[in-house]
Amino acid sequence: MYNDLGLLILRVSVGLTMLLGHGWPKLANFTAKSLTFSDPLGVGHQISLTLAVTTEFFCSLALIIGVATRWVSIPLLVTMLVALFLVHGADPWRNKELAAMYAICYAALMFTGGGKFSLDSIFGKKS
Repeated sequence: MYNDLGLLILRVSVGLTMLLGHGWPKLANFTAKSLTFSDPLGVGHQISLTLAVTTEFFCSLALIIGVATRWVSIPLLVTMLVALFLVHGADPWRNKELAAMYAICYAALMFTGGGKFSLDSIFGKKS
């Protein structure tokens, strides 16, 4: 039970901090950011922003409630690895640390799943 409680705390806290601190501000200011957003993959500013918003807002929402936890952790992990190595690759560690910490949390959730206190578990699906 304590492991499942720990997974709940991890899922909800990392999901909320990403959603509220990164996903929502990008979604709310999408038009203003769409011309200047970082384009580390070379797909265009608007597509890069769309990918970031989809991941940071919608995947975080799914993570919080425990829907497809292992699957939604993958795009979240990839987004943080892009931030860590491409967007902040040349920056000092203090600018990379947050992306690294998020990546570690998403990697852990990718392997563990959402735990007993997730919608996946409630509906009998393996997350």
